[in-house]
Amino acid sequence: MSDEKWYYNLATGEVRQGKVDSWSDRMGPYDTRQEAASALEIARARTEAADAAERAEAEAEDNWGEPASWEK
Repeated sequence: MSDEKWYYNLATGEVRQGKVDSWSDRMGPYDTRQEAASALEIARARTEAADAAERAEAEAEDNWGEPASWEK
């Protein structure tokens, strides 16, 4: 079975088809060469989205509503 997916090599910055590089240097798989070439931007956007979701969740957890009447 051949691997038709595309991968971004972190060590060299190259985009290659198939698992030809070490797993520790590979990002992917991606369906297209262009997606693999954009691997760092895709990862950055996903990280920013996850960070924003974590911040929103933390803010929601910190909001316990109105303080009790004796604490006002």
